[in-house]
Amino acid sequence: MYLTNSFISDDKKHYSHQPLVLAVEDHDDSLLLISYALESLGCRYICQKDSSATVLVAKEYQPDLIMLDILLPGLNGLEVVRHLKEEPLTQEIPVLAVTALATREDQNKIIRAGFDEYICKPYMIEDLEAVIHKLLCGKFHAKSAYQLCQE
Repeated sequence: MYLTNSFISDDKKHYSHQPLVLAVEDHDDSLLLISYALESLGCRYICQKDSSATVLVAKEYQPDLIMLDILLPGLNGLEVVRHLKEEPLTQEIPVLAVTALATREDQNKIIRAGFDEYICKPYMIEDLEAVIHKLLCGKFHAKSAYQLCQE
């Protein structure tokens, strides 16, 4: 299924027991890396390059986690997370900042803006998977989520 500048993982979209992650990133290589990590974790995913549609997509699909770049064209990640946290349908969805902003001041600003966690680029795939595990564990009762928490 294709959305505006988005795609959803076709092979996993019918298995509702698998966590659904919305990833918003404007660089193709980073988006590809994120999709590989999510696939290896057994997650379904929606990848999106257009930050202006993030709230709409999140409201419609109700993902279990949103991964959001900060330095995006159009609406930046700080603006998007503010809109997500103001919206009743999306305010409880955990949001992970995936960013090149790495100073202590940047990190504090990201958390104060409403993000639940952050990871700085460049990152190791194992570190990304660990943060995803942390944010998804305890939320699901399905076997695949149980396996996520046990790894």
